[in-house]
Parts: sequence; C-alpha cells; structure tokens
Amino acid sequence: MNQEKEQRRKYDKEFKLEILRLVNEQKRPIAHVARDFGLGKNTIYKWKKAFEEDPVNAFPGTGHLKPEDEQFRQLKRDLERVTEERDILKKALGHLLKDTKMIFQFIHQHRSPFSVERMCNVLNVSVSGYYAFRKRKRSKREIDNEQLLVDIRVTFHAHRKRYGSPRITQWLRKEKGWSCSKNRVARLMKHHEIRATTHRRYRVTTDSNHQHPVADNRLNQNFLVECSNQVWVSDITYIPTQEGWLYLATILDLFSRKVVGWATSHSLSHDLVCMALQRAMQNRKAGPGLILHSDRGRQYVSFEFQNILTKHGFLPSMSRKGNCYDNACAESFFKTLKMELVYHERYQTRQEAHSSLFEYIEHFYNRVRLHSSLGYLSPEQFERRACLVAS
Repeated sequence: MNQEKEQRRKYDKEFKLEILRLVNEQKRPIAHVARDFGLGKNTIYKWKKAFEEDPVNAFPGTGHLKPEDEQFRQLKRDLERVTEERDILKKALGHLLKDTKMIFQFIHQHRSPFSVERMCNVLNVSVSGYYAFRKRKRSKREIDNEQLLVDIRVTFHAHRKRYGSPRITQWLRKEKGWSCSKNRVARLMKHHEIRATTHRRYRVTTDSNHQHPVADNRLNQNFLVECSNQVWVSDITYIPTQEGWLYLATILDLFSRKVVGWATSHSLSHDLVCMALQRAMQNRKAGPGLILHSDRGRQYVSFEFQNILTKHGFLPSMSRKGNCYDNACAESFFKTLKMELVYHERYQTRQEAHSSLFEYIEHFYNRVRLHSSLGYLSPEQFERRACLVAS
C-alpha cells in the first residue's frame, strides 16, 4: 500500500485541463478517456466537478495547495514585484518627474486608481504639500498653457498629424494670434506625447541605363530663383496599391515649390511625364528660356518629351549620374509626400490612390502646408505675396 502511494502520479493543472478539454469540447466519454490515460473515472468526475464550481481557482498549484495558500503565495509575489517597482521608480524619479509640481500633477491625475497617501510616500512628497498644491490658485501661465494645448491639438489633427512644433508654432502665430515660442510649443507637445508622423527613409529609383543623349546640368544645384516660371524641376515616384504600382510624375516651380503639373499612370512610360508637362503648361504661362530640370531617366530623354521642350523653347537640364542632390527639391517633395501621406495609407485601387494624391497636392500641399524654405508660407501664399511686392 505504501509502495502504491510512493508511485502515485501527481497531475498538474495543465494536464487536468487537457483531460477536461477532451471530455467537454471533444465530447469523448469519460470511460474512454480514463482508459486511454490510465485514470480512474471517479478522478475525472472529481476534476470536472471542481472546474465547473470554480474555473478560476480550480487545481491550484501542482499538487495539494489550498486556495487560501495559493492566494498567500501570489500576494507574496505581488509584494516583491511592487517593492521592486517602487525602487525603480525612486531611481528614475529625476528623469521622469523634474520638479515637485510635476509630481503633484501626477498624483492628481492618478488619484482614482491609487491612494494619495501611497503615491506621496512612494514619490517622497508630503500629503499636506499635495493638498496645499490643490488649493493653490493656478497661475496665468498655466491657464494660458491649457488653452494653448487645446489649439495645438486642434492644429495637429486638422493637418492630419503632419506638423511638428516649428510649423504648428507658425500656424498658431498667424491663424490664432498666439505670441508663443517654438520651444514652448515643443515642450507642451513633448509632455503630452504629440508627435508628427514619420516613417522610413525615402528610396530613390531612376532608370538611367540607356543610350539616349543627356542634357547638360544647367541648374547646377542653384535652387534660388528670382521669379516664377523660370525653373521647373520634375521627377517620378511609385505609389503602392493592391492593384499594383501607380506611377506619379510631378513638375514643381522652383520659385515657390508649387506643384504646377502632375499626372499618374499604371505604366512607366514617356506618356506619363509628357502629360504632367502638358498640364503644367496649361496651368502656367511659361515662355521660351524656361529651364526644366530632371534626372536621366528614360522618360525624360525620350524623343516625345524632348520634342515638347524644343517646340516651346524650354531648355532641358539633367542631373549628374548617381547624384540625387542635383534634383534635391523634387526628391524632397516626394519624401514629404511619402512621410505625410502614402506611408500611412493602404490603397485598394489606383483610383483611390489618385484621389488621395489629388487632395494632398492640390489642396494641402499647394494651398495649406507651411514651407520652412518659404518663410512658413504655403506656395500659393508665397506667390501672392510676390505679386504684391512686384506691383
């Protein structure tokens, strides 16, 4: 009898639950399960009853612990964990909460789930100090910061989370009349975890493996232009959709960085850049002598595209091989487009992508988005101001 007790197997919780799954979920007879696993039928019935009465506390531990013993052991583990977290919090206090005011604000924000006395003890501040903080009248600066934060959030979401602190600051100054510094806006955004959307590095792709003649680099990285319709820059990029790639060609006026012509297509042919150029000429009155700068891609050296340039007296200019800086403004636009729009969308169709690009280019980029290189004006605003100055 003693030998049987010594050889009796102890079944852990996982084993018991697996047996009950066979009985309850797979509807196998208890007699068959008992036979297959060398168990007594009464043992399985006992396990089944215990699980039905209390699924959470059934089968505590691996053997003979009572529920109250298991609870005590769990409380001991929790105490050790909380003690460790408290020590970590005390060490990190200087990094997380810079001053007493921030500590009291933290306590006030978390007074529902936690005891005020416990938090004061952990964070090494007095309870009386916390209640004195609550009774203190808020300063004008604090009240202004609350309203400023509201306007920051409204501006941030109105521009689809694309603006960081520099552009939000400029927008608040011009549209809301705030007299605030960029650092003040940046501090509030950082404290409340308001971050502009960013994404992976932009990858440049140009097919210059051809035997067509290449134009000289007339632009030569001289990106300062005195008036509109003097220099245009162009490039092509890829937009992913569930139907396949959508190819986008754009033409920017280097004076205002405005997209003056653009086109999309399901194929990467010379028709794409020709269509973008035709639309640019429809939108702008550009005369002979305009420089159109591009890379050395097949589309730009094609007979059809070069014929349009020659017909209107435009001067072609092309980047040096492998030098993306020669067309930095066009590359910069695509990087902005990808980071602020494309990387955050999942287009089902090419038409859906085209419509999204239309809204971004024609409305947001050309008319709304503040450009740091233009003194935080949109391209439309910059051109209107240039016309007023000229007149």
